Amino acid sequence: MDKEFVVVPRINLHRCLGDLLKNMDGADVTFHVGGEKISAHTSVLAARSSVFKAELFGAMKENLGDPIGIDDMEADVFKSLLYFIYTDSVPVLDMTSNEGEAHGDVAMASHLLVAADRYNIKRLNLICEEKLCNHIDTNMVATSLALSEQHGCKGLKEACFEFLASPSKLKAMKASDGYEKKSCPSVLKELITRLLPDEFETLKDIIMEI
Repeated sequence: MDKEFVVVPRINLHRCLGDLLKNMDGADVTFHVGGEKISAHTSVLAARSSVFKAELFGAMKENLGDPIGIDDMEADVFKSLLYFIYTDSVPVLDMTSNEGEAHGDVAMASHLLVAADRYNIKRLNLICEEKLCNHIDTNMVATSLALSEQHGCKGLKEACFEFLASPSKLKAMKASDGYEKKSCPSVLKELITRLLPDEFETLKDIIMEI
């Protein structure tokens, strides 16, 4: 049958939920993040995050009338987290050709990866990990390595190791601003053993035992 009698519109649930987040109709929980009050819907949060579900329908249930303080996250990061929860998209991570903006997006990806891991939102976690894998440089690689170790991001760790296989890049990482603050001893030991030739197998074992 060539003639169409009925045209079914595309799925627009993400737009509807995005509008719900924007308009805050029926919002029943408020968070205090970075000096801002941000409202949301407990049912949506619980449906998308097992951590939110446990918190909002468990320990925090009796105090939902009061703002819930989140002290270790910036407001724009939390807003981006909520936007993903409602719409399954993260437009803030769309990388641009402008170098300064790209670095800003990479930093946001790092913060969102931590937030996604905290609230057990696996798809967002993987989206952020993929972004970081595709934008590794000498300034960010130490931070990305530390994140990979702290949050179990195996793909990101492998991407960083591959990037640092070059001695010049390894030297540049050591000279970067983030190296001293972000370096993780355990992952650096693993990197050293990866770079050593096979004939130094005994030395590799000694390094990993230190």
